[in-house]
Amino acid sequence: MRALEPYYSISQSIGISMMIRKDGSIRLDGCQVMVKDRQLHLEKKITDIGGVEALSKQFKGNIPLALNLSGRGVLYKQLPGTGEINSASFSAVLPNASPEDFYIQHFVSGDRSFIAVIRKVDANKWLDALAKQGFRVYMLSLGPFPVQHILSQLNIYGEEVIFNGNRIERDEELHWKTFRQEEFAKAPFPLKIDNEAIEQELVMPYAAAFQLVLSARLDIIQARVPGVQVRLEKFLSDKKFKAHGFLILLACFLLLLINIIIFSSMNSDNHRLSVQVSSSAQNTSDVQGVKDDIGQKEALLRNLGWEGGVRKSILIDQIASLLPPGISWKEIAVDQIDRLESRAQRSLQFSRQKIEVKGISPQIIPVNEWIARIKTLHWVKGIQLESYTYNNELNTGQFILTVIY
Repeated sequence: MRALEPYYSISQSIGISMMIRKDGSIRLDGCQVMVKDRQLHLEKKITDIGGVEALSKQFKGNIPLALNLSGRGVLYKQLPGTGEINSASFSAVLPNASPEDFYIQHFVSGDRSFIAVIRKVDANKWLDALAKQGFRVYMLSLGPFPVQHILSQLNIYGEEVIFNGNRIERDEELHWKTFRQEEFAKAPFPLKIDNEAIEQELVMPYAAAFQLVLSARLDIIQARVPGVQVRLEKFLSDKKFKAHGFLILLACFLLLLINIIIFSSMNSDNHRLSVQVSSSAQNTSDVQGVKDDIGQKEALLRNLGWEGGVRKSILIDQIASLLPPGISWKEIAVDQIDRLESRAQRSLQFSRQKIEVKGISPQIIPVNEWIARIKTLHWVKGIQLESYTYNNELNTGQFILTVIY
């Protein structure tokens, strides 16, 4: 299937296409996709599932779900231009109707806009039905428009796209010109996604699942449903925070491991030099030279911040375990270079027994709470909040914290 670059997003998703018939009954088709080894795989393909109650027998409720609605209750409008659809311009879509009563989807292709709307009460009925079955919807789309993201994967090479009751006409630049729903419009040949065959009833479920998995990178085609959008944004931010936190801790661990190896090597050299001094004590003329050599090595160890084998990774781990929600680490430094002292001594000098943490927090209260927790550690001799400033561009607070051990 399709190769993916590394990104912070969703590793698997379920796409459900719900076509509402004129008599109010529904047809459900669904598929599940998963990212494995940076490849997107179709894990499950099911057509004509039946009612919403049957979904829980086919798919797990803990997997993020993207819902696509079409058929009865979903209205479409094609407009020239690419302007935003707001309260003033909504009258061109549905005259004498209030936009507050509808969920609105706006898809732009070339110099044309394709608007899809559905009444909130109608859409909420199906969202609530899925929630009762244990599913959490992270994306709601209307009509065939999300298929735009996967057309390059399908074995369609002309300007006309036909599948499962949808007929799409495109111009020479492959921008959408018109779209029509025709009940008996079927693909004239078997469809494939890359090299894998797929039923035309599963094209929309796959498109919905595809754009949910790649939601961090795509210009998502979806209806504006505030509750669903907030759920997706929170899910993506949590994934990104966990990934960043893991990378930061891994980098800190590797740096500390390198420091330990270097310090251990220096300590071994110091021991070896001490043995050489003892064995050379009989030679009076070389005693002073050996002492000077040892003194230089000891001074080098002191300048490098050797502190007798203190396991700084354990200290950092204990600080991290007390981290309250809402605080993000951006940088941590242990015994960093003391620039003022280095200038004064004209040699490289390090801060002794200091851990400096830089991070972000929307409020200072969690930072104060963290400081109070850190003070309870027996090895902490002092802690100081060096600064806390609010960054209007980032819309969050930035702080610097110093722990003395």
